[in-house]
Amino acid sequence: MAVLKVKFTKNKRDKLAQVLWIVNWISVVTGIILFSLGLFLKVEISKQQEIMPDRQLHMVPNMLIAVGLIACTINFLGGKICHDCVDIAKYLRWKLLMLPYIICTFFFTFCILVGALMCYGMRGELEESLLSGLRDAMRYYKDTDTPGRCFLKRTVDLLQIQFQCCGNNDFRDWFHIQWISNRYLDMSSKEVVHRLRSNVEGKYLVDSVPFSCCNPSSPRPCIQHQVTNSSAHFNYDYATEEPNLWRRGCRQALLEYFTQIMQSIGLTVIITWLFELSVLTGVRYLQTAMENVLRNGNPDSESDGWLLENSFVEMARSNFKIIKNLGKCNQIDISGSDDPNIDVPSSSFAHYGPGNLPTKQIPVYS
Repeated sequence: MAVLKVKFTKNKRDKLAQVLWIVNWISVVTGIILFSLGLFLKVEISKQQEIMPDRQLHMVPNMLIAVGLIACTINFLGGKICHDCVDIAKYLRWKLLMLPYIICTFFFTFCILVGALMCYGMRGELEESLLSGLRDAMRYYKDTDTPGRCFLKRTVDLLQIQFQCCGNNDFRDWFHIQWISNRYLDMSSKEVVHRLRSNVEGKYLVDSVPFSCCNPSSPRPCIQHQVTNSSAHFNYDYATEEPNLWRRGCRQALLEYFTQIMQSIGLTVIITWLFELSVLTGVRYLQTAMENVLRNGNPDSESDGWLLENSFVEMARSNFKIIKNLGKCNQIDISGSDDPNIDVPSSSFAHYGPGNLPTKQIPVYS
């Protein structure tokens, strides 16, 4: 019994073909949108590639770009097929291609759903990449004269200004790394020498932050040096007063930024998936209805269309019978065979069983 069977007249088939022709062209536009979203996400990730070095993050935008291009191709071809289905003579050119086209479109819609799920599941990889990338970028912040790292200071400063953040988790992260290069330290100063010698690794650690951590909205001049020393600043108490620095860490700021982008893209991809699924359903109805018209032999007659020719239970039974028959074909019937290569037990031994085996004969030698 066919699943979700619908009866179509000649007029209904023509209208269905025309609607699907328009919808397929709309799907071409959705493919362009997916391609654009993937390209936009790839550009945004590439902007922060110095602090997000993980190449796996490009998997999602690359998949969206590929899905967008495939959507344009498949729906362009589908629009042409649906347009020709109005004329039975033109449909004959696509008859053999219809079923493979539907199967390919089905797997394509599945890929769209996978892309949507990947958008929502990207947060974990993004958080790990930001954690390690920001930590390394802050560590090499001072290496402005080292090839390959000379632009990290500029990258981190622009990042903290743009996203209004400071440090990896918060501004205190800068207290635990040396972010001032030795070339800018006064080695004749006793304080500098004392700090360098007091550190096991010989690093110059101070309770200071880069200028890009300062909040310009604060009415007070920025306190970026000796942040924890209340006596170093007039009318300032570090224990009770919040420093006029960005409170949010850059990892959290970037994570929220990209998560918002991924959720918006994921929602768009899910809507596109539902739209493509409806187009696939319509094309399947059109294909089965046209096949039944050819069986009837009358282009103006009514015809049935369905999603599946048999129910899932009938398909399972049919496949089980096929597998069962294949198993029977592998069995060899040796009854009544005259082949001397086949060892057939003699009927004289048929009465023997486990309890009445013949006695063993011992040869007697004279």
